[in-house]
Amino acid sequence: MSHDEFPTDRPAVVTCGLPYANGDLHVGHLRTYVDGDALSRGLRRIGQQTAFVCGSDMHGTPVAVNAAKEGVEPREFALQYHETYAETFPQFNVEFDNYGHTDDETNTELTQEFVRSWIDEGHIQEQEIEVAWDTEEDQPLPDRFVEGTCPYCGEKARGDECDEGCQRHLEPGEIEDPVSTITGNPAEYRTREHKFLRLADFQEYLQGFLDRIEGTDNAQNQPREWVEGELQDLCITRDMDWGIDYPGEDGDGEDLVLYVWVDAPIEYVASTKQYSERVGSEEYDWEQVWKFDGETRHGTEWDDSWTDEGGEIIHVIGRDIIQHHAVFWPAMLRGAGYNEPRTILATGFVGIDGKALSTSRNRAVWADEYLDAGFHPDLFRYYIATGAGLETDVDFSWNRFQERVNGELVGNVGNFIYRSLLFAERNYDGTPEAAVSDDVRDRIEDALDGFEAAVREYDVRTLADVAIELSNFGNEYIQRNEPWNLVDDDPERAEQVIRDCVQLTKAVAVVMQPVLPGKAERLWGQLNEEGSVADVSLDAALEAPPAEFDAPEELFEQVEDDHIEDLNAELQNRVEAASEDDADDESGDADAADLEPLVEDRIGFEDFQGVDMRVGEIVAAEPVDGADKLLRLEVDIGHEVRQVVAGLAELHQIDDLPGTRVILLANMEKAELFGIESNGMVLAAGDEADLLTTHEDAPLGTRVQ
Repeated sequence: MSHDEFPTDRPAVVTCGLPYANGDLHVGHLRTYVDGDALSRGLRRIGQQTAFVCGSDMHGTPVAVNAAKEGVEPREFALQYHETYAETFPQFNVEFDNYGHTDDETNTELTQEFVRSWIDEGHIQEQEIEVAWDTEEDQPLPDRFVEGTCPYCGEKARGDECDEGCQRHLEPGEIEDPVSTITGNPAEYRTREHKFLRLADFQEYLQGFLDRIEGTDNAQNQPREWVEGELQDLCITRDMDWGIDYPGEDGDGEDLVLYVWVDAPIEYVASTKQYSERVGSEEYDWEQVWKFDGETRHGTEWDDSWTDEGGEIIHVIGRDIIQHHAVFWPAMLRGAGYNEPRTILATGFVGIDGKALSTSRNRAVWADEYLDAGFHPDLFRYYIATGAGLETDVDFSWNRFQERVNGELVGNVGNFIYRSLLFAERNYDGTPEAAVSDDVRDRIEDALDGFEAAVREYDVRTLADVAIELSNFGNEYIQRNEPWNLVDDDPERAEQVIRDCVQLTKAVAVVMQPVLPGKAERLWGQLNEEGSVADVSLDAALEAPPAEFDAPEELFEQVEDDHIEDLNAELQNRVEAASEDDADDESGDADAADLEPLVEDRIGFEDFQGVDMRVGEIVAAEPVDGADKLLRLEVDIGHEVRQVVAGLAELHQIDDLPGTRVILLANMEKAELFGIESNGMVLAAGDEADLLTTHEDAPLGTRVQ
C-alpha cells in the first residue's frame, strides 16, 4: 500500500460492501455498487491496474431465520439471492471482475487461515459471556434471534448492532430487555464460553491507521471515538449451525461457528484470489495486493516498512458499516499479517421523495422495478452518481429523475452529440480534414486533467460532471460559430468548427465511460471507432476520429410525463398498501397500534410553566462530522440565534431545512455531542421526525403556552 498519486506501479483492488443474501435489491443498495464500478473504471482509464471484486454475504442469523420460515436450508435460501444479485448487477452495468460468496471453498479456507493466524499469534482469548437464551425452545439466541434495547442510546436494537439508533456494534449480552424473535417471549441471559479477538492488541496500530487512511471524512473521523477509548474485544463466534466452523483444535470450539463479520470481509481477499486464479498471476497477482512479497507478516507494532509493500486496497461501503471496516477489519488483517486498506469511502443513504427509504412500508424503488420501467441502466447510474457528494445522502424521485435526464442528458449531452455528428455526416461523410483548433484542444486537455484529479480524489460526482461540462462547452461552441451559416460563406471555417465538434464528441465518449459505460460504447460505435471504449487510454480523447461514419441516432430518449405519473402512482399505492397491512396486522385500535403508551405520572401546572418553548426558524443546517444522524442547526428564536444539534440527517433533506419554522425547547440543559455544544432541543413527532411548528406566522421568540 502506498499514498503515491494514482496511477501507481502497484495493483489496486476496489471492493464494495457485500450485499446480504436475504432480500431484493433496491436503489439504496445500488448506490454503493454504481460508485464502486465508476471508480474502478476511472482508475483503469488513467492507467491504474485495477480489479473490481465483491460477493454475496451468505451467513448470519437473518438468513437462518428466513430460511426456516420458508422451510428450506439456509444455503439454498441464500444461494437463490446470490444468483439473483449476480444477474442483476450487470443489468445496471456494474461489472465485477469476480463475484463470489462467503460460503464457497476459497473463502472458507482463507477465513480459517486468518483465525489460525490469530490463534498462533496469541490474539484469541476465551471469555465467559452472557448469551440470550430462549427458555421455551431451550436454545441460545445469536444475533438477530434476539431484540431489545440498546444500552447506549435506549433505541430498539437487533442482534449485533443498534441499527435504529446510534449504530454501535453490540456484543452478545449487551442488549437490554432481550426478547426471543422465535417465540416472542422474554429471553434470559446464560453464561457461555466464546472466542474473542483481542482488539486491545491493535489499539495503537489502529490509531495510526486512522491517521493514514484516505477516503471520506466520515470514514476517517467517526471511528476515532472507538479507538481512542477502551477497545472492547470482538466476539468472533456464535452459537448456531449456519456459518464457517471455528478452527479450534482438540474439540476446542467445535460447536461454534464464526461470526458473520469475520468471514464477510475476508471474502474481499477470497474474491480477489479467485479472479487472480482465473486470469493468471502474470496478469493480476492477488498476493501482491493483499500480502507482503507474497508472504504474510505478523505483528502489531507499526513500522514504516509496512507501507513499502502490498497493493492499493480501496473499500466502497455504506456508512452504516464504517466501524466494521475501519476498526475490526484492519485489526483482522494486521493480526493475520496482511496489507491494510489505503482508502475507505463511505457513501450516504438514498431517500425516496424526500423521506427515508423504508422497505417495511414499501417506500422504495426496487432494482427490478427500475428495469421493468424500461429505462436504460446508465440513466440511473448518472442520477445516483451525481445526485450528491459521495458521503452525502441522495434523494431518488421519479420527477427529479425525469428532470435531470431530460435536461442534462437529453438536452445537453445528447443534443450536442447528435447535432454535431449529423452535420458532420451530412456535409463531410464523417470527420472533416481540418486540424483541431488550439482552443478546443486546450479545453479537452483541461477536461482530462479534471478527470484525473477526480479519480485521484475519489470524487465520482465530479468524474461524471467532466462529460457534462465538456458537452456544455460544445453546445456553446457550435451555437456561437453557427457552422450551418458558414458552409457556403466560409467553408474552411465550417470544416474547422465541425472538426472541433467531432473531436469534442470523441472526448465526451472517453470521459463519460466510467459513469455511462453503455451509452459511451454506443457513441464509440457511432463514431466508427475500432474496439471498445473501455479499453482505450485517456489520451484517446485527443486522437483523430475516423474519417467516415454513418448518420447518428439519438443517444438519449426523452422521459415522458405520463410514464412518470404512472410510476409515481404505483409507488404511492404500494406505500399506502403497506401502511394498511401494518395496521391490519396490529390487534386493537389500528390508529393507535403504533403509539407509545401514555405516561402515567402527571405533572402540575407549575411544572409545565417551567418549560420554555419558543417559536424559532432554522437559518442554517450542516452535517456533523462523524455522526450519521446528526445535524448542526442554527435556530433564530428572536432574542438570539441558538446552535442546536438534532438527529434529523436521515429524515430530512438538509438543503430544505433553512427557512423552516420550528418549536425549540429553550431551557433544555446544554449538552455536548461530537464536540459541538447543543443549546436547546428542536421538537419533532414520531419516527419520521415530523417537525413541530405553528399554524399561523407567530413572531420568532413567541413563547408556546
